[in-house]
Amino acid sequence: MVKKSIITLISALAAGSLVTGAAQPQAEAAGSGAGSPTPAGSASGLGVDLDTVTIPELQARMEDGSLTSSALTSAYLRRIEAVDPKINAVLRTDPTALRQAAASDARHRHGRTRGPLDGIPVLLKDNVNTRGTPTTAGSLALAGRPPATDAALVTRLRDAGAVILGKTNLSEWANFRAAKPTSGWSAVGGQTNNPYVLDRNPCGSSSGSAAALAASLAQVAIGTETDGSIVCPAGMNGVVGHKPSLGVVSQAGVVPISAEQDTAGPMARNVIDTALTLSVLSEDDALRSGARAGLTNVRSYGLSDGPTRSGGLRGKRIGLWRLPSLGAEVDALMTRTAQRLRKAGAQVVEVTLPYQERLAELEFPALLSEFHRDIDAYLATRKGPRNLAELIEFNRAHPAERTCFAGQELFEQALAAPPTTDPKYRAMRAELKDLSRRSIDEAMAAHRLDAIASPANPPAWTTDCARGDNDVIPSSTPAAVSGYPSLSVPAGFVGELPVGLLLMAGDREDAELLSLGAAVERRLDAWRAPRYLPTVGGAAGR
Repeated sequence: MVKKSIITLISALAAGSLVTGAAQPQAEAAGSGAGSPTPAGSASGLGVDLDTVTIPELQARMEDGSLTSSALTSAYLRRIEAVDPKINAVLRTDPTALRQAAASDARHRHGRTRGPLDGIPVLLKDNVNTRGTPTTAGSLALAGRPPATDAALVTRLRDAGAVILGKTNLSEWANFRAAKPTSGWSAVGGQTNNPYVLDRNPCGSSSGSAAALAASLAQVAIGTETDGSIVCPAGMNGVVGHKPSLGVVSQAGVVPISAEQDTAGPMARNVIDTALTLSVLSEDDALRSGARAGLTNVRSYGLSDGPTRSGGLRGKRIGLWRLPSLGAEVDALMTRTAQRLRKAGAQVVEVTLPYQERLAELEFPALLSEFHRDIDAYLATRKGPRNLAELIEFNRAHPAERTCFAGQELFEQALAAPPTTDPKYRAMRAELKDLSRRSIDEAMAAHRLDAIASPANPPAWTTDCARGDNDVIPSSTPAAVSGYPSLSVPAGFVGELPVGLLLMAGDREDAELLSLGAAVERRLDAWRAPRYLPTVGGAAGR
């Protein structure tokens, strides 16, 4: 990843954000939703709309003294208190949040800010270690026993001056416990609801992070993904989610499933905030210095001559992987999306990614072996069950762990899985890596593509503990297994339910993917505020 490309990306995105603001909700989106949006964050008393304000706009206000981090943090805390009872996305707020904000205000007054996230409120998925405050992965087995140290990514956020606002609910153990789980449910937090239609599911496992952003309960949030757990919730809750290339963000101190696929990543309501958050999380020096240089360059543009919103897609080649298994309404939305991208100058060609059946056959057995290895290593660092076998016994002994679904079949299968030293496992993981990378690389080379696009999610299904999830969503797998980056941006609606467009690119092409994602976001302009409907009629999303 080239440092110059990162600086150019963040400079252009941030300047465009200051000139025009984030993409605004439109009466006509690529979808066909009915009803008018009801802004959720405009009554904040800050002089900014929390639904649509971007980090560069907030930083400009904090720099000129018309906004403080303390006021911004207080506004988000008030929104959590007022709105979260509808969606149940936030497990707990950090009692030190206002002290963190006050320290940021002092740095702003003295010209000693630490970068783009200084003073910006961030929510963390509750499988990311935070010292002195609970980190549970949604399980009672870890409740009340805080970790001794922060995850490496939390240290980066604190060092960057971000305000750790609190922790979000998630699918318990990141959806790697039961054969038929219910996404967004955990024994610690109960069920998170989709803010657009409250009886619909938020997808998982970064359910609370995505739902909280849709409801404007924080500026940005952190999710984690093994396969789909950032990009599906982002799509289903109408926000942006980036799964970085494997290794860009440290996984130290994050509750694991598989070191071969796990990554934390940024989620936000727009691409610029996502990119700026990645620049702080990243182990890549170019990303971090690029963010700081980018915001400096923005100030030199002024507010009238920054990059315009036109362009960005002209000449780009995008491969559309349709996935008609997600339903006729989603497929029709993909057709409309392709038409809009073509009108903006992109060349959209239809593609089919090879090797998907074999990837589906191999991925789950490999993850079982990796989970046993990695969860044992993690539990050894915490008080409570010390290994997977003890965790299984804990669940058997605690009925509260079985109030939504009783099963822990994946735990039991992982306990019996071959070790990761087994030659058959090693051959399986090597084949997975090879085929997943070839599935993307060969399609991109054959069609000379800048990225591959597909639907990120179907319309949200109704939440039902007895039935479990309806979430066979193959689009996330190639990037997840290969370790390549993916990005979900809002594409439109099926009725009242958001659908995301998933973009994939080659290894370490995170900057290029975010740049393309910003252009797609501007063209589709598909975001609109949730209306917290109790239910909707019709068959969509059932």
